[in-house]
Amino acid sequence: MPHALWPVDPSVILPFLVAVSLIELTPGPNMGWLALVAAGRGRTAGLAAVAGITLGLGVWMVASAFGLTRVLLIWPLAFQIVRWAGVAFLFWLAWEAWRGGEPGRDPVADGGTRQGLFLRGLTGNLLNPKAAVFYVALLPTFLRPDHGSTLSQALTLGSLHLVVSVVVHGSIVMGASRVAGMVAGRVGGGWTRGAMALGIAVVAVWMAWETRG
Repeated sequence: MPHALWPVDPSVILPFLVAVSLIELTPGPNMGWLALVAAGRGRTAGLAAVAGITLGLGVWMVASAFGLTRVLLIWPLAFQIVRWAGVAFLFWLAWEAWRGGEPGRDPVADGGTRQGLFLRGLTGNLLNPKAAVFYVALLPTFLRPDHGSTLSQALTLGSLHLVVSVVVHGSIVMGASRVAGMVAGRVGGGWTRGAMALGIAVVAVWMAWETRG
């Protein structure tokens, strides 16, 4: 019997939260990139990146709720286009990090940098087919057609996933920025840029491996 006061079946909420928490805690491209950003540019920059990632996930979530992401499963070429565009984007970020700015410059002090990191987080997730597959493959298993509108259920559960992702990603940023603060000033700017470029390149390879067919 449907629960009129609940947009989703209450019995699926806890299992869903456990499932998405485990998924978000599994190392992946978002986690690696956020740790690098927070360690290299600070907490504020990391949180700007989190905001962009969250919006990107939100776009995939809404698209999935309306059934738009199924094209990635029906048409494998579309999946591969998104996949390799995402990998190429990460390699471009790695090259950009390698070129870098002046070693002594504080990029967080520049408001445009925060906006840029937000847009990079957004773009990176719009080009991450793993996010689309997550909503296509996992979300429907927690929907109960006899409970009510599947659209309402998908949007509600998807919103809960976004909350979990913000908590996990925000914790990564706080932890990475704190660790970086403890060792600030012990390494040169050029070395730091090189390490960040290498780290982002590793994340790109990681993403290509995780999303392989």
